[in-house]
Amino acid sequence: MSKDANPREALIKAAYADVHKFGNNREFDKAVKAVNRILGVAPDDPTALHCKVVCLVQLSKFEEAYKFIEKNRLSSLVFEKAYCEYRLNKQQQALKTIDDAGLQPLPENLKELRTQVLYRLERYDECLDSYRDIIKNTSDEYEDERRTNLSAVAANLAVDQAKEVPQVPEDTYEQYFNSACIQANRQKYAEAERKLRTSEKLCREFLEEEGASEEEILEEVDVIRVQLAYVLQLQGKTKEAGIIYAECLRHKPKDVALVAVASNNSVVINKDQNVFDSKKKIRAALADACEPKLTSRQKQVIAVNNCLLALYTNAGDQVQQLSQKLAQSYPQVEFEALLIRCSQLAKDRKHKEAIDQLQKFAAANKSHAFVSKFAVIQLQLLQGNRKDAIETLLSLGEAKYKPGVVSALVSLYLGTDNKTAASALLKSAVDWYKKNNVSSGDLSDMWRQAAEFHLRGGASETAASSLEELLKLNANDTKVLAQLVIAYAQFQPKRALELSRKLPKLETLTTASEIDALEAANWVMSAKAAKKSANAKIEPSPSTPIEKKKNQNRKRKGKLPKNYNAEVAPDPERWLPKYERTGFRKKRGGARGKDVIKGSQGMASGAADQYDMSNRVNLSKNSPATPVYQETTPGPRQQHRKGGHKKKKGGRF
Repeated sequence: MSKDANPREALIKAAYADVHKFGNNREFDKAVKAVNRILGVAPDDPTALHCKVVCLVQLSKFEEAYKFIEKNRLSSLVFEKAYCEYRLNKQQQALKTIDDAGLQPLPENLKELRTQVLYRLERYDECLDSYRDIIKNTSDEYEDERRTNLSAVAANLAVDQAKEVPQVPEDTYEQYFNSACIQANRQKYAEAERKLRTSEKLCREFLEEEGASEEEILEEVDVIRVQLAYVLQLQGKTKEAGIIYAECLRHKPKDVALVAVASNNSVVINKDQNVFDSKKKIRAALADACEPKLTSRQKQVIAVNNCLLALYTNAGDQVQQLSQKLAQSYPQVEFEALLIRCSQLAKDRKHKEAIDQLQKFAAANKSHAFVSKFAVIQLQLLQGNRKDAIETLLSLGEAKYKPGVVSALVSLYLGTDNKTAASALLKSAVDWYKKNNVSSGDLSDMWRQAAEFHLRGGASETAASSLEELLKLNANDTKVLAQLVIAYAQFQPKRALELSRKLPKLETLTTASEIDALEAANWVMSAKAAKKSANAKIEPSPSTPIEKKKNQNRKRKGKLPKNYNAEVAPDPERWLPKYERTGFRKKRGGARGKDVIKGSQGMASGAADQYDMSNRVNLSKNSPATPVYQETTPGPRQQHRKGGHKKKKGGRF
């Protein structure tokens, strides 16, 4: 027995030496082979079993490692089993494995793993408390990494505007990045942009000092740049953001989550333009490999955008399928999915079906009833059904007295030529505001709108009553008082006269200096008048004696022609041009007059006579107003001259 045992022990010892050597050299594939030699001799050796699991994990063979643990029932390897489940995206199972182990208190490695599992499960409040506890009770070289993870948790908590998040350090580029994400979630986009640019600069400097290759630097920097593009996009700088997304996607990053985010955001920029490119990118965002890397909020946004893209492409059947799937997968956006579905129905002119679906949803979901009714109103107006839209608005209860709703109702009433109903609505709205003790500012606005409406409609008495109530709120409002005088002047002049006495006098409204300045304004008179007025306003100072100057502008006598005869009356047509005078005679004859060719440039001399209107007899007043030539005359290039053809010089013209 001892002879057989010694070679066996020697084999195991040599195999363990190989495992140790290969492990230190990080040659885990060779280490697995060495462990298998041990397990071939001692299949129940707990150390060898543990070594094999560790080697498989180091080789990222998590599925194989997990099956090996289950097959051999290695219940003591709680951390390794939970870690494999975590890497296989079985987060709930990993949490159960840790909690069911019954280890109190949890070892440090299990505590940190549990915190990471909570982060993946998006239980950020518990995760934050756990990280705080770990940082407080641990001191080692991984402190910066833990603080970075803490800032990542804070960034996700910042999505809820009402929730307070802890102050995070800004010592590394990762921490700057997470701090920028917090600012972006708080809608402080300018500050987020500044921090992201700082993070990008620090990242490049750090990786260059570490001796990283340009490819490795780009891989890390692209994450920061995509977030920067997102912040720019939220600030309305879509062109700059689109360039960054395209550049990052051109680098073909290995991070599938980064590809999904950049692709989705590019689709948002495209909207209904460049649909082919959007379809290609939305497929990249919906890839199965992206599923475990994205948060539920990111996956929800991508699914909504996929539905909207189908709506833009007018794919009716696809819109119905995707919207129903969206509502099932993410119940929190069920109403948004319904709106997309109803929008497609409206495009297909199925307004009644869309209205029925919205009304059914509003009846089942009271929290969305108010918003659903506005969607119904929009569809009714698209149908041109104003009466039903008015009835739907009136069914809003007390919400119908909100200023926007009142404005919409008044517009619809006027569109149906029902001024009486519009007037009654304004009266009831003001009464409701008064009854419910709404602040005077809101009430005065309502009274003012009602009064102006009634004044425009010619209902002076109703307008006067509204203005009286408005005047009670502010007795010193001269504008309201003036409007009230105008209103009473239409039906009760005595009351108008009485109120007009309360208006301020003209002297109190304007001063003499203001009137002079207005009169002296150059924009109301010509340049000469303005200059004359300015000179007239100059008054001499008391110390300067006034001297009377002689008039230096002497009137010059006009020159008379040499042959002027005062006894002969001047020619009344002397101011007319010579060719317009009665005695004007045009010169005829001469060599120059005979050779004149009349007509368009380049015309043959034979065809010129027909365009010479001087040879034609003037049409009488009784002749019909028809053109002289009713058929077109062929041009010079189509005519044939008598006496044969002459050879042309040059080409055709």
